[in-house]
Amino acid sequence: MKKVQLTETVLRDANQSLMATRLPYADYEGILSEMDKAGYYSIECWGGATFDSCLRYLGEDPWERLRNLRKNLPNSRLQMLLRGQNLLGYKHYHDDVVEKFIELSIKNGIDVIRIFDALNDFRNIETALNATKKYATEKTIASGCISYTQSPVHTVDKYIEMCKELQKMGFDTICLKDMAGTMSPYEAEHLIKGIKDAIGDMTLILHTHCTTGMAYMTLTKAIESGIDVIDTATSCFSGGTSQPATESMFYALSQYGIDTGLNEDIINKVNDYFKPIKQKYIDNGQLNPKSLGTDAQALVYKVPGGMLSNMIANLTDMHAMDKFDDALAEIPKVRADLGYPPLVTPLSQMVGNQAVTNVLIGERYKNISKEVKNYIKGEYGIAPAPIDAELSKMVLGEDEPVDCRIEDQKRTGEEFTAAREALGDLCRSEEDVMSYICYPDQTLNFLKDRKAKEENEAIYTIEEM
Repeated sequence: MKKVQLTETVLRDANQSLMATRLPYADYEGILSEMDKAGYYSIECWGGATFDSCLRYLGEDPWERLRNLRKNLPNSRLQMLLRGQNLLGYKHYHDDVVEKFIELSIKNGIDVIRIFDALNDFRNIETALNATKKYATEKTIASGCISYTQSPVHTVDKYIEMCKELQKMGFDTICLKDMAGTMSPYEAEHLIKGIKDAIGDMTLILHTHCTTGMAYMTLTKAIESGIDVIDTATSCFSGGTSQPATESMFYALSQYGIDTGLNEDIINKVNDYFKPIKQKYIDNGQLNPKSLGTDAQALVYKVPGGMLSNMIANLTDMHAMDKFDDALAEIPKVRADLGYPPLVTPLSQMVGNQAVTNVLIGERYKNISKEVKNYIKGEYGIAPAPIDAELSKMVLGEDEPVDCRIEDQKRTGEEFTAAREALGDLCRSEEDVMSYICYPDQTLNFLKDRKAKEENEAIYTIEEM
């Protein structure tokens, strides 16, 4: 019997795409024991924007969240998304920081590390792969991920060569990450057949979004073409800028006699649990109905779900939603100017923010963000195509781009020492230090709040005595 397994995304990418990763651990803790019995290939629950969101918005320790997930999902593969040399931040970190982050991730409960680079510059995922192999347990899976997009320089042959390179590097599985949901059924068929011919029995995974309305057709054609694993979301958190529905794909695959390994009763219980949670966030405005719709224009803009939901949130905060359509139209122009980077974190934020800035100011590139300048300087890696010459000259002048693999990339210890000194008695663990290295301001605020809460609780305890 043919088998296709499903990764459940509601704990990470589904809510990241629909409501900018504002789902707190407390909202879903009560369903974890049921999810553990569902039979998913994996549960994507960490990485991506969850780390930032925990510290910045939710008042949670992301490491404590991971430990609680591990405790309540003992029989499931816990999966995270890692941005290679960027980790979960928005800049490149030194090799020793990348290695320590992965060591701590595995130690605290992660099984599957899906590693990608926004530019598909595989020099930027090599350190993460090596660290994953170094600290691997018998359950650890290193999944090499390709950021999928369309442009004059992104061809089927190019993607096949990328997959062969990931296999040669030593990854256990390969994932095609169609973050904007722009992969068509036609493209899926030709791409996946070509890749499977090239990599043999190696597990191939497809991650896509419903943004453009093509995802169900694309997944169907991908399954016919030999895909092994697909990403889906429990149905009330599916659709729109999220993934296709877990239960719907289970039902369709079952009729074709394809084994998913899922327990139908359990996956329905999971969806029933999340229904009132979704409604709560619709009612309070954190889940904008705009994220739940289909936008075929994304086929032009190539905008992924998380980027779209964040852009809506930011424009709403600035009382500038009347500029939404203009900002969307500006995105492909900025992307072309920057050499057609795939719109995935951190490039999606950089391109999106620059597009919004261009529209709000009313003059293109009058104000260029520091991140875009660093990208043009070469600090993120090699652009897929040449950057617009005029824009490049505005940033570089007569200088040449730098190599993203900076000379002191392998330095050891300095950042950890500096972080411990900066935190002082707020620091209790290596995880606190790592959080501070990734997000210094947010972590400092979180740790100060943690200390203040504990001191207040101690005062109440003494008063009660």
